[in-house]
Amino acid sequence: MTKRQLSIRIAARFLSTLMLLFALTFVSTAQEKNQDFEISKNLDIFAELYKQLDMNYVDGINPGELMKTGIDAMLESLDPFTNYIPESQIEDYKLLTTGQYGGIGALIHKQGNYVVISEPYEGFPAQKAGLLPGDRILEVDGKPAIDKDTEAVSTILKGEAGTTLKLLVERPSVEKPFEVQLKRENITIDNIPYYGMVSDNVGYIKLSGFTQDAGKEVKKAFLELKQENDMQGIILDLRGNGGGLLNEAVNIVNIFTDKGELVVSTRGKETVRNHSYYTSDAPEDMKIPIIVLVDNASASASEIVSGAIQDMDRGVVIGQRTYGKGLVQNVLPLSYNSKVKVTVAKYYIPSGRCIQEIDYSHRDTKGLAHQVPDSLISEFKTKKGRKVFDGGGISPDIIMEPEMLSPISVNLLIQYVIFDYANKYAREHDSIAPPDKFAISDETYEDFINFVNNNKDFKYTTDSEKTLQRLKETAEEEEYYDEISAELTQLEQKLIHNKNEDLRTHRTEIAEMLKMEIASRYYFQRGRVIASLATDPEVKKAVEVLNDQKNYSSILDGTVTKASID
Repeated sequence: MTKRQLSIRIAARFLSTLMLLFALTFVSTAQEKNQDFEISKNLDIFAELYKQLDMNYVDGINPGELMKTGIDAMLESLDPFTNYIPESQIEDYKLLTTGQYGGIGALIHKQGNYVVISEPYEGFPAQKAGLLPGDRILEVDGKPAIDKDTEAVSTILKGEAGTTLKLLVERPSVEKPFEVQLKRENITIDNIPYYGMVSDNVGYIKLSGFTQDAGKEVKKAFLELKQENDMQGIILDLRGNGGGLLNEAVNIVNIFTDKGELVVSTRGKETVRNHSYYTSDAPEDMKIPIIVLVDNASASASEIVSGAIQDMDRGVVIGQRTYGKGLVQNVLPLSYNSKVKVTVAKYYIPSGRCIQEIDYSHRDTKGLAHQVPDSLISEFKTKKGRKVFDGGGISPDIIMEPEMLSPISVNLLIQYVIFDYANKYAREHDSIAPPDKFAISDETYEDFINFVNNNKDFKYTTDSEKTLQRLKETAEEEEYYDEISAELTQLEQKLIHNKNEDLRTHRTEIAEMLKMEIASRYYFQRGRVIASLATDPEVKKAVEVLNDQKNYSSILDGTVTKASID
């Protein structure tokens, strides 16, 4: 950090408390007279201090940079969900709330020094212009993109629909970089990447977001599955779904519950924030058995849906404990087209419990917030009297331990080796079988092993190799190394062989990841989901429970306790 950056950070931290009072003038109702005086006094101090910094600070300061640093530092002291949204990030805000933004329609990630196309969205400018996963973005409109972070490049790629931009792209299979002309469009991200039947009588809906019309999309998918199949149960997959609009959560619950049911309540510091949200329409189906799949990334609106379904004893929840976000945010306008997303209330699901896990209102001496302690956890009851608890997300009715990837699989993922091989495979194969039929053959897997062995950038150190390295260092310190160097070299060679053996030992999980990644090259996000379903343990468990109505009913009646599946 430079001296100037450090000075700006110190000044910003000093301003953070004062700026909090400044922000409150926009979001609070009338204060007591002494509070009004404090606000007026500190605003005056803030303005004078900012003026003195501008006039006297040894280096020139960037007012926008200083203010953004101060705002972020101030909001960081509250909770992770209260955020400042500058005008430059409005497209990101639109995406979170509406599922729409102006841009080229592609996911990107950082790989080495380059920002790389991860996946073009089907039917949008990036895909129509021929951009492929693995394409490196060298320039955007003549400006270098190398060594830029994904946020900076994403900001440039987004913009008003109808405007054009030019990319200079590098592709492994093309000798020289080439230019791509694109016209931005209004990009709409579907809340449902896939829905279909996972058995003869069980339907499946994967919901990845809660943007505008999520409820309508789930309703449409459900009715189509019901009308076209002999569907006797439905799986609603909320795994990895970080939430979104509260009203869309209510609309989804309404599909399966009667009109007039309380789904969620919000309670804030000001009574104006207190609301109760009820189902407002006639249900589509109040009898069909429901399984809701969740994990520790299921948050906010996902927890409203899964929690309400559980509290009403309307369906069985399977998976892992959810994230535990029971806080409600409102987006408020600020000057110059900027906004602030402010936590204004907590939400409570039908049993009366709040499932917020972290207590941000009480921090330790280091300023850290912690989980709600066990001593403050309260018991609540579902409609049929089952025990449920607050203070830590939604605990599933059937708890399944998440599958842990082997170290080599993790390294193949995070170092983008599987990503790169899928790109190579797609360049060499014009088509593959449908994603539910596609499989990794022995020939393909051997080719992948060769690809890994020829990848000089792939670094994978086993625990045994780490232990051997420590042994070598100790031997050198104690001057035994020369005596045992031959044995150490021989052992090192054996461990290298064992590294290749890891690729064979963990073939099943690695091949599964390869299958999903390759399927996405031909069938996009939909293909990735379909390719995963056949071997998904939680989907298999959901189908099993739905096909055993006695067990399903006994879970909801409370005659069996929560099951733990190894």
